[in-house]
Amino acid sequence: MSITKQAIIDALENLANTAGDHSSIENESIKNIQVFGNEIIIDVAISNPTLQAKKKVEAEIVGAIEKLGSDLDIKVNVNTVVAPKATQTAPQIKGKEIPGIQNVIAIASGKGGVGKSTVTANIAVTLSKMGFRVGILDADVYGPSIPIMFDVANEKPLSVEVNGKSMMKPIENHGVKISSLGFFLNPNEAVIWRGAMASKALDQMIFETNWGGLDFLLIDLPPGTGDIHLSIVQTVPVNGAVIVSTPQNIALADAKKGVAMFKQQSINVPVLGIIENMSYFTPAELPENKYYIFGKDGAKNLAQDIETEFLGELPIVQSIREGGDLGQPVALQTNSALEIAFTEITKNMLSQLIKRNEELPPTEVVKITNMSGCSAK
Repeated sequence: MSITKQAIIDALENLANTAGDHSSIENESIKNIQVFGNEIIIDVAISNPTLQAKKKVEAEIVGAIEKLGSDLDIKVNVNTVVAPKATQTAPQIKGKEIPGIQNVIAIASGKGGVGKSTVTANIAVTLSKMGFRVGILDADVYGPSIPIMFDVANEKPLSVEVNGKSMMKPIENHGVKISSLGFFLNPNEAVIWRGAMASKALDQMIFETNWGGLDFLLIDLPPGTGDIHLSIVQTVPVNGAVIVSTPQNIALADAKKGVAMFKQQSINVPVLGIIENMSYFTPAELPENKYYIFGKDGAKNLAQDIETEFLGELPIVQSIREGGDLGQPVALQTNSALEIAFTEITKNMLSQLIKRNEELPPTEVVKITNMSGCSAK
């Protein structure tokens, strides 16, 4: 048995209503509640910025939730932010469509190291070769790799004036427009930012980039399910999500969480399907042999279990890694087996996107509401 979101809401409302002056919790201070199995994430705004006040709020919330399931192995993460004073204007999440962009597709993975950015780069190149106008938003702010994969790591975006406003001109290569924090960072330094700082930088990259007209904007998300993912669905209406995984159970378990996040009723972003990377290895000297190093058909079986489309599989091939390192995605190789594989996967993704656009209403941005978690705006 797990703790429901409604039970948490009731517990925190009771805490706010009965504790009076002895509590730092108010009904309007809880901004977001997310439940992922036994992991609970709560955002709370407080008026007192001191460390002592933050610790008190965290202890009260954790204590109230633990009473709901003392026999359960639960993990409660409380994120505190200082509420703006009445005379200040709180930063507003734009929550609107990006001008000129027809479709926004998030490429995600539950686990790091499964080749999500490589898949994103090659799908983008494939779409461009099909004649579409394509851009990539590199939202992996802590480990941006798209600039390297497109051989533009040393480029710096220029400033252009659009309708009297200064905007960033995206870097372009292989027919794909790119906006990435990697263009502004020292490659030898780590990004040590809290979630709010990363989200603000991401917001600027989305709305202060002069994308022009695009048929597709692919968002290369970081691994896991965290602040960046929530910021994206709060900021722009995502048409659909694609999950990348490798076949082994440990990767599939995380991929399943990624699917569950997008399918949450409060988020409700359609999952277009799952791509299995590193499916098998075929040595050059034994072209008829396939060695399933990480297991066989793991992502295909997962897609079937959770009633999500299986978009295709990609083998372990040295040239994929070399293409990424050299900034020449393998989808550029005309008539190669890998170009054919990425073309098939991209066509399958487009088929699911067309189906989604025909059968479902437009995706709305997620709005944070008081004491009720996320809801569509």
